[in-house]
Amino acid sequence: MRLPISYLSLGFLLPFFAICPAAAGDVEAGKADFKKCALCHTAEAGKNKIGPSLFGIVGRKSASVENFSYSEAMKKFDHTWDAQTLDTYLADPRAAVPGTKMIFPGIKDEKERQDVIAYLETLK
Repeated sequence: MRLPISYLSLGFLLPFFAICPAAAGDVEAGKADFKKCALCHTAEAGKNKIGPSLFGIVGRKSASVENFSYSEAMKKFDHTWDAQTLDTYLADPRAAVPGTKMIFPGIKDEKERQDVIAYLETLK
């Protein structure tokens, strides 16, 4: 029995799709969604509000923005912010870091979280 080339190609490529990460979020949608975050945070370096500046958050150690008073819980969190850590934290901040000062209940919608994270990744 002869299989068409397209079937053979699909069989060869499927394992690669299984190890590829999920599609990245939409930066523009994330920028729009960030307006909710902007009530307490800025996207400008060195400019804090009620919450710390989120400029350069991806790759930064938690509780490391100068001139911001973090909760003891956030100081003990001791992580580097990456897409996975942000995803977990943004889904439910109080569950991820019990005792955090952040009163925002989280972003329950996975796509919206991914969009916000994609936007945060551009803040460099």
